[in-house]
Order: sequence, then structure tokens, then C-alpha cells
Amino acid sequence: MPELPQVEALRGWLAEHLTGRVISGVQLTDFSALKTYKPPVDALIGLEVAGVARYGKFIDVDAQGVHLVFHLARAGWLTWKDAQPTTPARPGKGPLSLRVILDDGSGFDLTEAGTQRKLAIYVVTDPHQVPGIASLGPDPLSDTFDRADLDAILAAAGRSQLKGVLRDQRVIAGIGNAYSDEILHAARLGPFTPAASLDDAGRQVLFDSIRAVLADALSRSSGLPPAQLKDDKRTAMRVHGRTGQACDVCGTTIAEVHFADSSLQYCPGCQTGGKLLADRRMSKLLR
Repeated sequence: MPELPQVEALRGWLAEHLTGRVISGVQLTDFSALKTYKPPVDALIGLEVAGVARYGKFIDVDAQGVHLVFHLARAGWLTWKDAQPTTPARPGKGPLSLRVILDDGSGFDLTEAGTQRKLAIYVVTDPHQVPGIASLGPDPLSDTFDRADLDAILAAAGRSQLKGVLRDQRVIAGIGNAYSDEILHAARLGPFTPAASLDDAGRQVLFDSIRAVLADALSRSSGLPPAQLKDDKRTAMRVHGRTGQACDVCGTTIAEVHFADSSLQYCPGCQTGGKLLADRRMSKLLR
């Protein structure tokens, strides 16, 4: 799933290529992806793109006050084409969900791999009409996000585990499964550590790690075309997706905990004092 650094890099790239262009065509091929009905998608046709914004993991294409908002979810992505096909896209064929065509013939496709249809598209007159945007927590890369904000978040979270707190979009916007792993590794904190248990030094380390990990990832991703963003994310990970490999910091083998629909990775040497965290899947295999 693309997270804040990749979505922000994608926003910047789209802003350069969309702003000032007129939308000449919109073809919806996966009707279940569209979560709104008014205005219709055709309302975008003939409008000039005024800018592109980001809210958490949502991208907002503003076309003269009509907003095309989308969330790529776990398996969605955006593909840019300098020349879009002239033949209309057919519903139900392949991974294509939405095609946008600009006045110069270029444009982008929103696609989704796999059978789970989670990609979400909205056409609204105000991006805050999208429920997921209206409920977002603060953006951790915003200039207004400070240590006091994080202190309040951790205090309110109580005994909730740090991993879950960082992933909760209602608490902090834009961080997902991958970068929560990376942030906790950089901060040398276990994923199951209770949020309110951190002392002042621990909260400062976590705040610094959030800012540093996300800013570093964004600096690598900025300016890359959409086709390169996924690989850039994967190759830069220090623990996420690296189960069984040696930690670059301490050499300990990176471990994993499985859940029903996801998993987390961590370094026992850096984060849990050498202890392996309980993994229910492995416990069942060992019985």
C-alpha cells in the first residue's frame, strides 16, 4: 500500500503534469470503486485542473471546484500515459478502474490488482465530504505538527500499542503498515509497547523518528514518476518486508508477527531486548 511519502511524491508529480490542463474525458470501468453519485464523474469533463492536494493517503485533483479524490488502498496504483488509448475502455476488463484523459491526449489510469476491490474514488465539491478525509488525524509532516501533538496522542491512546496508534488514520494521517515498522525500528521501540508508557525521552525519540523516517523517504521519492515509486519504497526498507534477513544496525535476524490480514516486521536486537514477540501463527505450527 502506498503511504505518505509515496502519495506525497505522487501528488507533486501529478501537480506538475495536471495543473493547467483540461480534462477531456473520464471513463469509469469499475462502478463499485465510485463511492459518490453527485456530482457525476462526467462533471469533470471540460474543467481545468487548478491543483493537486493530499490528505493523508488520499489524493485530491481539483478541477475548478469539482474534486476527483481517490485512495489507492492496498493494491491500487496510478499509471501515467503520455498518450491515452483512443478506444474507449470496457468495463470489467482487467485491473482498470478509472481512466482520465487530458486535452493533450495524455492522462492517467487508476488500476487495482487482485480480487479485493478496495480502491475508492469520489467526485465531490469539497474534499472534506469524503468520510475518510473528514476523520483524519494530523499530518506528521505538516509544519504545525509538533511534540505537543504527539504527547497528546500518546496520552489519549493509553495502553494501546504503538504499532496500532501509528497506523490509525484517525490519530495520525498517512502512516501505514510499512512506515510504522520503519519508525519503530528507528526509535528502537517495540511494536507492542503501550503508547502511554513512554517517558519524555522516549516520546522525543519517537517524534524525531517519525519526522526523520518520513522526510527521508519523501526526499528519495520526490520527482520520481509513478512507475518508479513502488520499487523505491521497497528497496529502502530496513525491517519491513525483510523477515529472515540481518538487521543493518545490529545484525540480528529480523522477525515477524502475523495477523489475520497483515504482518509486522521488527528487529529483536534493536527493539525488544532480544526477545521474540508472540506470533499466534507460529505457535499453532509448533503444537
